[in-house]
Amino acid sequence: MAEQYHPVTQKIVAILKEGGYWYETFEHEPVRTSEEAAQTRPGYTLQQGAKAIIARVKRSKNDKQFVMLVFPADRRFDNRAVKQFFQAKDVRFATEEEVATLTGGVQVGGVPPFGNLFNLPVYVDPALFEQERIVFNAGDRRFSVAMRAEDYRAIVQPQVVALT
Repeated sequence: MAEQYHPVTQKIVAILKEGGYWYETFEHEPVRTSEEAAQTRPGYTLQQGAKAIIARVKRSKNDKQFVMLVFPADRRFDNRAVKQFFQAKDVRFATEEEVATLTGGVQVGGVPPFGNLFNLPVYVDPALFEQERIVFNAGDRRFSVAMRAEDYRAIVQPQVVALT
């Protein structure tokens, strides 16, 4: 099933299958927003959605870094808190072109919360771990994966930081 999607989709499913983790997959119409995605995932709420954003953090003219920020889909990240955490002058969303380059062609809206697969540091809001299970687009706007939040934490090993 995952083989018709982006290679990162296959990689995520393989990690879960080979690790013996519980997971569930959903094929659905293409979605671009978390709200649209929530409507295609029976039994899951917007709060369980793991929204993955690639952001560019600029600390100085020569110190810029792309990072992955992950938080519940019913929330918005707090730009001020993120700037403060990174001691940054500016934080902005990566452009569609930057996302494609950093992820090997994954479209905005399909980026999975597995920044480790793209050599991106991952920062997760603690509110995500209030959910027993999380669900996310897994490299494609037409394919979602649900898994246990604690398994996600064990696999990705993100830094937990207040982002919202």
